[in-house]
Amino acid sequence: MRLKDRVAIVVGAGQSPGEGIGNGRATALTFAREGARVLCVDHNLTSAQETVDMIAAKGGTAAAFEADVTRNAELKAMVSDAVARWGRVDILHNNVGVSIAGGDAELLDITEEALDRCVAINLKSCIFAAKHVIPIMRQQMSGAIINISSMAAITTYPYVAYKATKSAMISFTEQLAYQNAQYGIRANVILPGLMNTPMAVDTRAREFKKSRAEVEAERDAKVPLRGKMGTGWDVANAALFLASDEAGFITGVTLPVDGGASVRRG
Repeated sequence: MRLKDRVAIVVGAGQSPGEGIGNGRATALTFAREGARVLCVDHNLTSAQETVDMIAAKGGTAAAFEADVTRNAELKAMVSDAVARWGRVDILHNNVGVSIAGGDAELLDITEEALDRCVAINLKSCIFAAKHVIPIMRQQMSGAIINISSMAAITTYPYVAYKATKSAMISFTEQLAYQNAQYGIRANVILPGLMNTPMAVDTRAREFKKSRAEVEAERDAKVPLRGKMGTGWDVANAALFLASDEAGFITGVTLPVDGGASVRRG
């Protein structure tokens, strides 16, 4: 019960269609298992409610909230809902992100609309969610913010918007950390590597007209550790550590969860 009596907002707690479990849903389930009351936020209310039902089935406490994270007013309402329900916000977990599904492309092919969409979902949402929880956390003199970036930020990745926005998220998290340390607020960022999630694998299978097994095999072959992708649970366990008191002296850190991919050079 490492998060007993804490209130967590998990943005992106539903998941896209496909096999396995996504990072956001796994994190919401993990936080609830460890005692947190979790506001499960997603643009797809049905998917968010599925996460809530899974939490409730295990005896946890959660509620679903529908939000378009590209809209500042809806992010503000999200935070207000958590406070109205449970009186505080201890953890903000920003897990939304889009690349191919948002129209991302290589430089010569990217459109203005796709770039704007990816920036709004991947970066703007993270900034404005933080804007609305920071005053609450400052008043509490405590809080933990965990942003989910990607190994795409520091390794080769062909698509413009995802790499740029996920790189910017790292810098923003560092800024959050040093500007709010005096208030007891910690901010850290996780860089998932190749993950076997619906968004990563099933989306690519649909986009590139391959079988899921083909995409899975191609990605597994690129992972140094055991030749297998990670799962949403690997990201969730890292997030749990960063949200807990065990990481009480850790802020401004960029944590790869990547099966060793980032240690390869050249």
